[in-house]
Amino acid sequence: MNSKRMLLLVLFAFSLMLVARYFRNYQVEELRLSDWFHPGKRPDVITKTDWLAPIVWEGTFDRQVLEKHYRRRNITVGLAVFATGRFAEEYLRLFLHSANKHFMTGYRVIFYIMVDTFLQLPDIEPSPLRTFKAFEVDAERWWLDGSLVHMKSLGEHITSHIQDEVDFLFSMAVNQVFQNEFGVETLGPLVAQLHAWWYFRNTKNFPYERRPTSAACIPFGQGDFYYGSLMVGGTPHNILDFIEEYLNGVIHDIKNGLNSTYEKHLNKYFYLNKPTKLLSPEYSWDLTFSPPPQIQYVKVAHDSQRKL
Repeated sequence: MNSKRMLLLVLFAFSLMLVARYFRNYQVEELRLSDWFHPGKRPDVITKTDWLAPIVWEGTFDRQVLEKHYRRRNITVGLAVFATGRFAEEYLRLFLHSANKHFMTGYRVIFYIMVDTFLQLPDIEPSPLRTFKAFEVDAERWWLDGSLVHMKSLGEHITSHIQDEVDFLFSMAVNQVFQNEFGVETLGPLVAQLHAWWYFRNTKNFPYERRPTSAACIPFGQGDFYYGSLMVGGTPHNILDFIEEYLNGVIHDIKNGLNSTYEKHLNKYFYLNKPTKLLSPEYSWDLTFSPPPQIQYVKVAHDSQRKL
């Protein structure tokens, strides 16, 4: 065997070794729902949807199994927050300090903070796992609906860089405070938040958009759950898909002389595109109401009577 052929064989064997090492290090076995989700431990609440998506309540998930899985995946999670207006600085300080303590502890997190030009970012203790990026929204956009500005800006950032920086992304309202661990049990391709008030009400009374000419319309007799607008999560690709559908819906409604809310467009999207995971009201509890017995462990709290 000549030396050139020998060299080629050595290089080929070395390439096979690198490929094997890659798959050994980075290929993670898919996590089955039954590996981590135990709905029978919470018989007092709804724990699965008709399309078999899990509804995450305290006590239904095995954190150790989830931690092992996601640490092997070496994930990065993004958290986008939009803070403008009169009380934005106060809200943002509480939001970021509490998120820094409770949101995805032990994992790499990139905070995407969208602010106006007059807002000072609060001092946060530095951490190698925490990165904070602030972006200004164009001043001429402030006359628009706040949710529209937020989603349009977020979509632009997802396209330009976020989709290459994180594996999962959450978009959350700033008037919330993390009170307990918000961990990897919340991750999924498309994650919806159950509304704290409407979860405990008759489904016939859900305040869906009912006007037939609106893009957000869900006719009477249809619909699954009522979702809150303070949080949406998933992969960057799926968040971008939702944003595009929402913006198209807004344009459709404007052409028809309508003005439906962001929350109603969100509910229409989740009606047509079923979320792969739902978070219980524990993850967005409204402090206006006393928690019922089903709410055992409030993860995130907000006060609906306080406005930006």
